Amino acid sequence: QVQLVESGGGLVQPGGSLRLSCAASRNIFSTTYMGWYRQAPGKQRELVASISGGSTDYASPVKGRFTISRDNTKNTVYLQMDNLRPEDTAVYYCNAIWITSQSYWGQGTLVTVSS
Repeated sequence: QVQLVESGGGLVQPGGSLRLSCAASRNIFSTTYMGWYRQAPGKQRELVASISGGSTDYASPVKGRFTISRDNTKNTVYLQMDNLRPEDTAVYYCNAIWITSQSYWGQGTLVTVSS
């Protein structure tokens, strides 16, 4: 069983920055897809950013503010979040899909943007 552990969430003021980390218990070199999702209270989970085959993709609301990256040597994927807004408040989840088609989710980390 693979574990994905997110960290880095917390309370930040509007305009501030946070970096989320998602550490995997398995080598991520053989993943075909890694993504960050978020779920705000009363809303459905939505894709925020993804990285696949070296290409990245972002949801429109976060383009230019969020950056997804990965470090295969640390089996970790990151989400750098800058210029945070109150509407970015949500639980952020990491998802990874391996070449075996196995998909795993982390437990989530809460990000609260408020003054």
